[in-house]
Amino acid sequence: MENEFIVGLDIGTTKIACIVGRKNEFGKIEILGYGKTESIGVKRGVVTNIEDTVRSIRTAVSQAEQQSQVDIKYVNVGIAGQHIKSLQHRGNLIREDADKEITNEEVEQLIHNMYKLNMSPGEEIIDVIPQDYIIDDEDGIRHPVGMLGNKMEANFHIIIGQTAAAKNIYKCIKKAGLEEAQLILEPIASAEAVLSDEEKEAGVVLVDIGGGTTDIAIFQDHIIRHTAVIPFGGDVVTEDVKEGCSIIRRHAEDLKVKFGSALSSENRDDEVVAIPGLRGRPPKEITLKNLASIIQARMEEIIEHVYYEIKNSGFEKKLIGGIVLTGGGAQLKHIHQLTEFSTGIETRIGYPNEHLAKEVPEEMASPMYATGIGLVIEGIKRYEMEIKTKRPTEDTDSGKKKKKEKKGSNLFGPLRFGEKIKEWFEADAREEEN
Repeated sequence: MENEFIVGLDIGTTKIACIVGRKNEFGKIEILGYGKTESIGVKRGVVTNIEDTVRSIRTAVSQAEQQSQVDIKYVNVGIAGQHIKSLQHRGNLIREDADKEITNEEVEQLIHNMYKLNMSPGEEIIDVIPQDYIIDDEDGIRHPVGMLGNKMEANFHIIIGQTAAAKNIYKCIKKAGLEEAQLILEPIASAEAVLSDEEKEAGVVLVDIGGGTTDIAIFQDHIIRHTAVIPFGGDVVTEDVKEGCSIIRRHAEDLKVKFGSALSSENRDDEVVAIPGLRGRPPKEITLKNLASIIQARMEEIIEHVYYEIKNSGFEKKLIGGIVLTGGGAQLKHIHQLTEFSTGIETRIGYPNEHLAKEVPEEMASPMYATGIGLVIEGIKRYEMEIKTKRPTEDTDSGKKKKKEKKGSNLFGPLRFGEKIKEWFEADAREEEN
């Protein structure tokens, strides 16, 4: 695994980041190279302009290739957007022989069955995450392989998204000359980058404040319990500053990043910043207290949505690990204090440096890159799992057949979903040719 490199591609609303990484002998992630460019064709986490997005992807990938000196072909892509929703479901499998040990294939079959659930038109199951297993009414089992029993059940966290949104992501990847290895929900990726195992066990809320969306993932007892995507992020704050201060968007963004605060009470009335006026007009003076008031109003609204999702999950009283804020929006001054004041839940800022090797570029330790680094970490985890389940069958002829069948294996939901999109895409291409 040390020689294998994995690529994470974060297609965000404000930036597109491509990160090349690998696991070193100490189990840490080495960043071999990365590229970042402005995202033009994405709004609220959803692709709205294919050509613009493809150009941005190519630029970011090219930068990452130059830095890492590797040829990038397969990428682990994040998916977000307000169309994402999740539900809990219990599935079961009656076994043919209760005296035989439960196999990997039976576990895969149970997961596979979850993809057959009826969805609304235009929606698809993107990922199926087993939470825990129940063997003959004995619950709380994490690893059922090797056990005996007549009936195997499992609680699943099922993530649903719009087929069109996923197809558009795939189209962008394909047009950029790449192949999609995995389609991974962004809050799950961010959680891998910034949360510790202790926090996941204790109960924790991961809040990733991006440009177009705020992604939420709730963990408790090492199990993902709830995911949600709120269609607000840093871009809405910038728009509010632009309107409230009557300035152009570029100045509003600079003002927010350099002088913005989520608490107006932390700024004095006499602190003033001057913004260059438009041609022939005098500079505009803005008090930092007024700027913070505008930002605070919008951030309070975003935090209210987050708190609603926490209460809705039913785990509000079980969050010993509190809230962990990450993403570009987590860099806003006093944001963790405002979150604590608004929710009454202990909050910290999540940096992705815990899993990174020491010689990683300093810039990479920013919350802004949590999703991209998380895509690399989650990609490595899934790759290792895939190798582990395939290895015993690789040598024999029948093994080769099994390996072929497992390429779209339902143990890896996003890979299976990716295969389905690939089939649609190839069918569309054939129709265009005819």
